[in-house]
Amino acid sequence: MQSREIPFQPPEVAAEKLRPLGSLAFLDSAMQHEALGRYSYVAAAPFAIFTVDAKGAMLDGERLPGPPLQALKAVLARHPTATMPQLPPFQGGAMGMIAYDFAHHLERLTKPADFDPGKPTIRLGLYDAVVAFDLVERRAFLVSTGHPERGEAARAARAAHRLELFEERLSAPLESPVAEAPFPRGFDWRSNVFAPQYRAGIERVREYILDGDIFQANIAQTFRSKLPEGFDPFALYLRLRRTNAAPFGAFFDLGDLQVASSSPERFLSLSGDRVEARPIKGTAKRSDDRAEDERLSAELLASEKDRAENVMIVDLLRNDIARVCEADSVEVPVLCGLESYAAVHHLVSVVTGKLAGGRDATDLIAAAFPGGSITGAPKIRAMEIITEIEKTARGAYCGSLGYLGFDGSMDLNIAIRTVSFEKGEAKLAAGGGITVLSDPSAEYEETFTKATRVFAAFEAASKEDRR
Repeated sequence: MQSREIPFQPPEVAAEKLRPLGSLAFLDSAMQHEALGRYSYVAAAPFAIFTVDAKGAMLDGERLPGPPLQALKAVLARHPTATMPQLPPFQGGAMGMIAYDFAHHLERLTKPADFDPGKPTIRLGLYDAVVAFDLVERRAFLVSTGHPERGEAARAARAAHRLELFEERLSAPLESPVAEAPFPRGFDWRSNVFAPQYRAGIERVREYILDGDIFQANIAQTFRSKLPEGFDPFALYLRLRRTNAAPFGAFFDLGDLQVASSSPERFLSLSGDRVEARPIKGTAKRSDDRAEDERLSAELLASEKDRAENVMIVDLLRNDIARVCEADSVEVPVLCGLESYAAVHHLVSVVTGKLAGGRDATDLIAAAFPGGSITGAPKIRAMEIITEIEKTARGAYCGSLGYLGFDGSMDLNIAIRTVSFEKGEAKLAAGGGITVLSDPSAEYEETFTKATRVFAAFEAASKEDRR
């Protein structure tokens, strides 16, 4: 592995400069935080593409043996990389998306009517060169592993070449920045349900809870819009990171699919043998009036319904993680802590554990995907009810975006506040956890509270955008 420090520039500028290389991957801590939002990563031009469809795993279109996560484990194992401790944590590996619908590979579940068996549910690029940003110290590093070359000399030569290629592009001025181009208008957002249908779905979930089937389920509505001529998904992401800055943001160009996320939620991270999950359950809108904003946050902290919802998901995640962690190592250092974002306050808990010997990141995914905060409890039955009520494949929404390092590390978000772009259409979903205490009308309004800042990124250019 080779690395060098380069002059710091905003990560979004670096992403735009490397974008022409293809398959842009941008993990973006747009909402900076010394612990959660310290690092951002940009990569492009992966040396291979790993995908999974209903038939199994593929590498560059060639079928791989075994279940998908075992195949991924084997692919990552071909490229062992030692970690450089003085650099940001991610130093090369797989980056991309695990769609919510990958759950059909992990459990026996009823498939929605629009489930497409040929559509990939995992799309990961294998990136040998990464630009890593320390946003706290305002430092930037180029890291190149030299993979997939096998011989030491060949790997060193490739690493040096990739460093030169990336540095040359990053040092050049950015011509015609996409943010300065006119942003197209003409979006026609439509939900897949009307308000009475959504409220009826909430009542149905409450009936399932009263009948003893589940304790809670996360139910969403999905908005779609045709894309106007000249629309650029990356330009939208640049706006989204301003309207709804978040610590686990991401933009991926996955070929025929682009995904833009401003997620506040970490699904799972793995550093060495330390596992962390940060489930979100409990939401309140924000106010521009300081006193009112403080009242709303205090009301959320005191909410019996929201705290009960959070605690149930914490228990679910503790059980999921414990399947691959050392006995008695799973702990909850934070229960129902308050975190505040652009449009909402959230209750966030932290669940940690020590990964058992012989286990790795793919085992952790197998044990816990999809995240309990966006399914419900018990998970499998809740997912069946989600399919019954939502009647559509979720795709990127409520899946995960992030990285799995060649060194065994991992960091994945929960893909909420996330827009996907495919076949000339934008797709955005928003939902919430339903318990027996849920009010159908309030739950319906909460979906709009969560989506409002994402919708704002699609609106006509503001004065700030025109500067």
